[in-house]
Amino acid sequence: NMTLPPSPDVRGFLPDNEGHHLYQLALEGAALGPLLEIGSYCGRSTLWLGEAARQHRTVVFALDHHRGSEEHQPGEMFHDTSLINDAGLVDTLHEFRRNIRQAELEEHVIALVGSTQQVGQHWLGIDFGLVFIDGGHSLDAALTDWRYFGQRIKPGGFLVIHDVFPDPTKGGQAPYTVWRMAIASGLYEQHSQCESLRALRRIA
Repeated sequence: NMTLPPSPDVRGFLPDNEGHHLYQLALEGAALGPLLEIGSYCGRSTLWLGEAARQHRTVVFALDHHRGSEEHQPGEMFHDTSLINDAGLVDTLHEFRRNIRQAELEEHVIALVGSTQQVGQHWLGIDFGLVFIDGGHSLDAALTDWRYFGQRIKPGGFLVIHDVFPDPTKGGQAPYTVWRMAIASGLYEQHSQCESLRALRRIA
């Protein structure tokens, strides 16, 4: 069994307090069905979700093209030279798989390697107990995540969005826009938040 929180050498942008909150939501959501994570990077948040899935004998679908978001590209703020492959491209898949394997969660994590649109337009699968949106933070990327997967949640399940900052001086506005759209849809009620992590519960 893995230990939570993940060790500090698992790269990612989810602080332990937000991770713990996500884990508690995932424990409840995993009782309803599988989990979906949009934006896995090197798997830090996936480990929290994967442990919850393990306890309910279900899975996390971890969706990421593993080419990094806008801010991970060369010359950008979160660029990491150790994640560049032979072709000179950002490639986080190797590191992601290693972290999942070391946590002994391979049975409970299914990597979907592609874009939200690629996977979303062909997704014929079931709805989820929890969807965690933490992918690209451009408005286009965030809206695509919402359009394809923001409503594929079972009643009582959770939509969880990371990096929700109502104040534009604190962070990008795309996740906040998706959060507002979810509330406006009438499908969700506000449930809880931990710093920039916000959870909505599917009503019906």
